[in-house]
Amino acid sequence: MTGGIVCAGNWIVDIVHVIDRWPDKSELVTISREVEGIGGGAANVLLALDAFGVDVPLFAMGLVGADQHGATCRAALGHSRADLRWLNSTTRAMTAHTHVMTLPGDSRTFFYHPGCNDLLNEGDLPVEAAAQAGAGLFYLGYLNLLGALDALQDGQTGAARVLARARAAGMVTCVDLVSKAGPDFAAVVAASLPQIDYLFLNEVEAALATGIEIAGPADLVGIEKAARSLLRGGVQGAVIVHTPALGLWAGHRGVVTRVPNPVTMIVNPLGAGDAFCAGVIWGIHQGWEPLRALGLGHRAAAECLKGETATGTIPRLEILLTNL
Repeated sequence: MTGGIVCAGNWIVDIVHVIDRWPDKSELVTISREVEGIGGGAANVLLALDAFGVDVPLFAMGLVGADQHGATCRAALGHSRADLRWLNSTTRAMTAHTHVMTLPGDSRTFFYHPGCNDLLNEGDLPVEAAAQAGAGLFYLGYLNLLGALDALQDGQTGAARVLARARAAGMVTCVDLVSKAGPDFAAVVAASLPQIDYLFLNEVEAALATGIEIAGPADLVGIEKAARSLLRGGVQGAVIVHTPALGLWAGHRGVVTRVPNPVTMIVNPLGAGDAFCAGVIWGIHQGWEPLRALGLGHRAAAECLKGETATGTIPRLEILLTNL
């Protein structure tokens, strides 16, 4: 594949609070450390690709507020090679932001304000112009956290129409999901499946999207069954499932799995799934075999785990590709 990569969808400011225990109701707990960075599927994948040092144009596409959080997003992207012509600002709502409560080595809990992510609509995503500017791959993340684009009408969504336009303009489409349960989760995903070339999701999202029971991150039988169901639902290229235990690539010609190397240091799991996604997307862009693409995804995720923000510790490709 040639051409640039568009990263569209959620733009979020993450305020990561490190705490030593979870408080009981009405109780106070001390924040020992606080780190701010940008997150969301579009931001994390774009900044991971930029950290790799890839040699293709990277286009940001979406909506932020005309506020301090919006300025934080633009400042972070200002240190990257991202083309920001399609990252629009609005005064109609605040920039989306998340307070992330992190217990090191234990868990993370998210308090999310959707802000202008919920306002993002089809007109905010000029995929035809991006294709004309040289983009060959269109990433959208996350379905079921896109407000107006997720709204169902007669079995269709705005996200599905945007993806159809991207494919009609000649771009390969990659889509990521979010672990946010809701009554319409499966229907929102199903509406887009025929317009998706590569679908990324974890085991929780695979169960939500298909209704198939998956016992946990190592349940290869359940994960493969869900992936095949999504392929039958219309995914054109491959369903790619990532869990702490494995990476699975299910295409129409068969299934490939790869187990990640043991992770020796975990500071914060924030953004690890997006780093995996960025690595595999680069493999797709370069036409690699699935096993090698999964390997790069696993290495990028492992490096992401070493930092407090979603992309702060991801190294360049030449380091990630050593002995891959």
